[in-house]
Amino acid sequence: MKPQRKVKIKWSPKFAYAIGLITTDGNLSKDGRHIDFTSKDLDQLRTFLKCLCIKNKIGRKTSGYSGQKCTRIQFGDVIFYKFLLGLGLHPAKSKTLSEIDIPDKYFFDFLRGHLDGDGTFYSYYDPRWKNSFMFYTVFVSASKKHIDWIRQALFLRLKIKGHITRDAKRSAYNLKYAKRESMEILRKIYYNTNVVCLKRKRVKIQRALAETDLNL
Repeated sequence: MKPQRKVKIKWSPKFAYAIGLITTDGNLSKDGRHIDFTSKDLDQLRTFLKCLCIKNKIGRKTSGYSGQKCTRIQFGDVIFYKFLLGLGLHPAKSKTLSEIDIPDKYFFDFLRGHLDGDGTFYSYYDPRWKNSFMFYTVFVSASKKHIDWIRQALFLRLKIKGHITRDAKRSAYNLKYAKRESMEILRKIYYNTNVVCLKRKRVKIQRALAETDLNL
């Protein structure tokens, strides 16, 4: 019997975005079959389903660390599972992840999914200078090799450097890009108004940029 296929494997902006989400908030089970995507955001889960053109139900699971209940999507697809392994994903990947084999054409769609999964954007007025409004785009990973790969990939494409810090618990690496470099990334990520994304994050970014008369 042939393995059942649920996901159509064909590169597109939506498919690459979903791979970005799996890279950050997804998990490959050790059974060689199941893929799990967990998020607190129901819109994010619904978007994930649409991007992969699957109709699985959104379920719940209890976190082993906090005991909190989380919403998630879990489905079995051996062919897609093996495809993800070929990209560079693997079970228990959080601290050992390295580069992901993304076609260059869809790199920034993948990166938008990565940002919507684990990344963040924040802004503030710098108290050292009057009327100085700062903002940062940040990519997050528990794996140093993975965050180094993103940094190198962005340098090769945009000639921007960013800088890497550790979080307060030293459990993750933060790749940060300030104002000018941040704009280089954001304009590539949000290259038109119709790209699939986490809308609340995009609105947050647009409101921050309005403070400086910048636009995506």
